[in-house]
Amino acid sequence: MNLTIENILLVGSLLLFISIIAGKTSYRFGVPTLLLFLGIGMLAGSEGIGGIHFDDPKAAQFIGIVSLNFILFSGGLSTQWTAVKPILKEGFVLSTLGVLLTAISLGYFVWLVTDFTIYESMLLGSIVSSTDAAAVFSILRSNNLVLRKNLRPTLELESGSNDPMAYVLTLAFLTLVIHQDQGIASIIPMFLQQMILGGIFGYVFGKLSKKLINRIKLGFEGLYPVLVIAIMFITFSTTDFFGGNGFLAIYISAVYLGNQDLIHKNTILQMYDGLAWLMQIVLFLTLGLLVFPSHIVPVIGIGLIISLFLIVVARPISVFISLMFFKMRLRRRFYISWAGLRGAVPIVFATYPLLAGIDKADMIFNIVFFISVTSVLVQGTTLSVVAKWLNVGAREEINPYSDIEKWRPDLPKSAIREIEISSDFYAVNKKLVDLSFPKNAFITMIIRKNEYLTPTGFTVIKANDTLVVISNNQEDLIKAEDCLRHPLEGQKTT
Repeated sequence: MNLTIENILLVGSLLLFISIIAGKTSYRFGVPTLLLFLGIGMLAGSEGIGGIHFDDPKAAQFIGIVSLNFILFSGGLSTQWTAVKPILKEGFVLSTLGVLLTAISLGYFVWLVTDFTIYESMLLGSIVSSTDAAAVFSILRSNNLVLRKNLRPTLELESGSNDPMAYVLTLAFLTLVIHQDQGIASIIPMFLQQMILGGIFGYVFGKLSKKLINRIKLGFEGLYPVLVIAIMFITFSTTDFFGGNGFLAIYISAVYLGNQDLIHKNTILQMYDGLAWLMQIVLFLTLGLLVFPSHIVPVIGIGLIISLFLIVVARPISVFISLMFFKMRLRRRFYISWAGLRGAVPIVFATYPLLAGIDKADMIFNIVFFISVTSVLVQGTTLSVVAKWLNVGAREEINPYSDIEKWRPDLPKSAIREIEISSDFYAVNKKLVDLSFPKNAFITMIIRKNEYLTPTGFTVIKANDTLVVISNNQEDLIKAEDCLRHPLEGQKTT
């Protein structure tokens, strides 16, 4: 079936609906949603029961890049600096050196067992060198499994930040495949330019974005998430225009913004969470439509060999070497090795050789697709089992919702306090966004002259207001009250 203007909305909405229902059902059986979305796309494709003919790598790549923008930006916004700061070095090394070692070790193995040239082999290794955070944590959530100590933020930081490194390596080795007269030294300047400019642009755009979001008055709360979308794409495209890594820039920018006081921050976070899920579904469905199952069959043998080497050799080697200078128990290193799932990102990167028109582009794409599927099948379905076997996981206790949890399930609920604002408080006549409020404390309601107000960042605190503040712990409530009473060092006392 060929898609037309008349039926594209019907077909698209049906696929989206089926994917959402299938994703919900998958939690019961521990099947990664990624696999289901890909499977639905393949069933709807030209060789499936849907008969939708889709063979456009350029369109798939465009959808992939747009989707990755939303997925990476959403991941950055939800990254808590207080959680990742203790393991920042480990996460950084895993997302850079770890990716490089995975690409090189797997590429060398591919060169040994196939007729690929060394550059083609390294290209394949680079494409599958990054991990997929969405696949990892969908399985953890489906089994109510929590990881001990800093394992979860380590995996979260690595998975959220290692795509830029894989992207640069993919472009670098693709350049060497196309221009085989060049040497490794020729790609070093491009590598440094991509990473350095990506980091600088990300930080600069993050700071500028905060000022813009908090100072501009749009009049409607719903426009602020739209503004952030515009900022996200401007950050990505501007960085890419000047030769930097756009994926790295938007991730750094999002991490910075996610840990700042923003106007209507909760609205922005909630919208991005929904958009990230939508983009994941659209991306996986698109890649499922793009693949032809009959083309996968001839590469199953070599694909299985490469996939097993990646899982049991290349990934563990890269993890153990990367973490050799850090204090970490052996079983945690093993679990980080096992949790290195490959997802949709490698399949998106595999469209670059297709568009470049290199000789083995089709074979590389099909092998990468097979590796992603087998990684999800083998590792994804055993994450909780391996966590228990290595004693790095614990069953999460689910408590009944309190009234506040029902009202605002996205906020912390462990501690609550009513703070009465006296006329001598520093916060009097100040906007909420101008106060250095603790990141884990939230003002959920303001009681003013027997009226109940829902605060926003622009809300001005008045004398005799009563603020209802909730947090995860009493310490943050104490800090919250202190910042309302007294200005922090460096703040003006007007």
